[in-house]
Amino acid sequence: MLLVTLAKFSIVFLLSELKQPLKAMQYARTTPRFFRIWKKLSTRMGFEPTRAEHNGLAVHRLNHSATSSHVLHVSRCSTLALTFKAKMVDSQYYLPNDIGISALDCGEAFRLLSSQEKMYAHYLSRAAWYGGLAVLLQTSPESANIFVLLQRIFRKQTPAQLEQVATKVGLSSEEYKAFLVYAAGLYANMGNYKSFGDTKFIPNLPKEKLEALVRASQAFQDQPADMEALWKSCSCPLYSLEDRQKQLGLGDKGITTYFSGNCCLEDAELAQRFLDSKKLSAYNTRLFKKDNGGKACYEVRLASAVLKDCAVDGECESCCGNFSFEDKEFVVKRGDYSPLMEKVSYNLQQAETYAANENQKKMLKEYQRSFTLGSIDAHKEGSRYWIKDKGPIVESYIGFIESYRDPFGSRGEFEGFVAVVNKAMSERFAKLVGSAEVLLPELPWPREFEKDTFLKPDFTSLDVLTFAGSGIPAGINIPNYDDIRQSEGFKNVSLGNVLAVAYATKKEKLTFLEEKDKDLFIKWKGPSFEVQVGLHELLGHGSGKLFVQDDDGKFNFDRSKVINPETKEKVSSWYRGSETWDSKFSTIASSYEECRAECVGLYLCLSKQVLSIFGHEGQDGDDVVYINWLSMVRAGLLGLEFYTPESKSWRQAHMQARFVILRVLLEAGEGLVGLEEVTGEDGKPDARITLDRSKIHTVGKDAIHRFLCKLQVLKSTADVEGGRALYEGFSTVSDSGAHNFMRLRETVLLRKEARKMFVQANTTVNGDSVELVEYEGSVAGLIRSFTERFQGDAEQLEASLLDLSKRDAPCWCC
Repeated sequence: MLLVTLAKFSIVFLLSELKQPLKAMQYARTTPRFFRIWKKLSTRMGFEPTRAEHNGLAVHRLNHSATSSHVLHVSRCSTLALTFKAKMVDSQYYLPNDIGISALDCGEAFRLLSSQEKMYAHYLSRAAWYGGLAVLLQTSPESANIFVLLQRIFRKQTPAQLEQVATKVGLSSEEYKAFLVYAAGLYANMGNYKSFGDTKFIPNLPKEKLEALVRASQAFQDQPADMEALWKSCSCPLYSLEDRQKQLGLGDKGITTYFSGNCCLEDAELAQRFLDSKKLSAYNTRLFKKDNGGKACYEVRLASAVLKDCAVDGECESCCGNFSFEDKEFVVKRGDYSPLMEKVSYNLQQAETYAANENQKKMLKEYQRSFTLGSIDAHKEGSRYWIKDKGPIVESYIGFIESYRDPFGSRGEFEGFVAVVNKAMSERFAKLVGSAEVLLPELPWPREFEKDTFLKPDFTSLDVLTFAGSGIPAGINIPNYDDIRQSEGFKNVSLGNVLAVAYATKKEKLTFLEEKDKDLFIKWKGPSFEVQVGLHELLGHGSGKLFVQDDDGKFNFDRSKVINPETKEKVSSWYRGSETWDSKFSTIASSYEECRAECVGLYLCLSKQVLSIFGHEGQDGDDVVYINWLSMVRAGLLGLEFYTPESKSWRQAHMQARFVILRVLLEAGEGLVGLEEVTGEDGKPDARITLDRSKIHTVGKDAIHRFLCKLQVLKSTADVEGGRALYEGFSTVSDSGAHNFMRLRETVLLRKEARKMFVQANTTVNGDSVELVEYEGSVAGLIRSFTERFQGDAEQLEASLLDLSKRDAPCWCC
């Protein structure tokens, strides 16, 4: 009875004290364990027990479990949980003020280019930057409006000038820094959802203070009516953290602008069947479901400069029109992102003048046709010329490329990059390409499951000049068109100046490792990742055969002889006609393929021949292998940040893949990988990962061998059911079994570090020469780079973005 009375008193006291977050934190440290019971109760209510912040002040939920003696207090403690939750916003929806920001250095590489090459790079960069603005419209309904709001503010006042205004309207220095970090984050991610993880981020300062700053800005003073309308159009969604708006997703699982708000998974599947029937790719499309007299009508919209749906110059017939399919009406239309695609095409035409050879000229002509007409076939033709353009000094690629952020996994996000070859590092990758035909047979699947001929690709290390899109990867293997990759080839690139800064690690920020591993990790993380990227891109994404029956009934494998090594029976399933890897495996395709490529990297890095190519011999080679595998299992644990318990879904393909690999290696047993929950030196929950390096070549290799073979066989045979069962099984995050991954997720979120942002240079034409404009690696530098990027036509461009956003605004309501 005394216990109950004390508990009641404590709850009342806490309810009043939690109005002040700092007191809540101090009280949490001193309250006896039996009073601190809301953590588990709130988890049962569906809340995420994670690190949180309120007005810039970090508040941590308590880390003690409830016991059976607390059952009497469920009602009161649920109220407490709700009150406590209401006082805080989870820190995963903020970008911290100390977020890392680095400038991508390409100055020396650019200066070594000829005048012609600089002009070529300049116009390709302009095309990429203009096209990259489409990502705002591909991300969320409000992203374009927020972008325009920020551009107008910072075109009138630099961050330094605006700071004086912020001080006058009552913002603290930390609050103003939070605003700048938010602005930089929106530019770096091309929208208000993280490119890596797909969670929303909001400004880490009160809404009323941001509104005061906006209204006091010079931009607002000069155009009060326009700025008022712009603020009203985006201020609510800018801060909203309603459940559906917390992450990207389809239907009630999140926000997407690849589909209208009334679309669900069944609509996406129906549309894919329709596209397959018309032999249309989904890469450059969006889907809008509309009501036509009580009957559902689907609009498939193609990204193109041309608005006409009839055949135009250069076309035999148009793919546009009205169609009936499965008792539903479909209309295929052109004109998505039209003003942006027009600018992309124009700048590609300008670049053509400075092309180095016929392959580049033909490539650019096809790209222009693709962005003008909305033709993926033209883009594929351009990609064929791109593959033939071996060893260019200025490398580039542009288009609707990666399907990671489409909830259905078929539509491509726009990206474009321009980069300069790093000759020294490229020599190593060339040696790896030369060894590929020796290394491929070492992979664990039968010869029949490998491509008939390995088409040696270009593999170069590049210093990025421009990477327009939602984020910058470390390496790329493209094109993504299966038919081209299987029979004509592909290219690999490693982005050297990204690798140089993205994965630099400070010892004090290294989480979840034993102290004895940290110095070795810092020393070899970069070199080991370089090896992993090379193997992942070239022999991961570049390996494996898809069994296909074409439209004429012809098979690309011998059905009478090829045996499935998992079932010991003849292969009984395959891809038919226009079916592709993405269209068949849809929602798991991206992550599954990243997992397969990561496993290839782990498996082949054990080869002394591979290590020697990268200059690692003896003990150094052993250390590179150890850190590569240790990095992977640590990344698997870190991947829990990107899992959403409420929807039981993953928000990032690569991190899901790494978690799957962690699960595989944990299940291998025999002490290969250890994962333990501990208490950190700060008294908060922590975890420790260990890897027995003596068992990597035995237990570890055997586990990856078995798993990798299964992944490839299921992929080759188009066994969607088997592939889903395997992959989703290892992707499961639960609170039962040997490891409580749900609780470990709390720990990961408690100790997570924000992903770095990059500042990129601009190029300007001055007479007959091109100048490189570089910026400092800071929030101010990142903001300045964007405001100067579109100076020549800023007002026209912003008006176009607002028009495009306004036109589709009614489509996002469910």
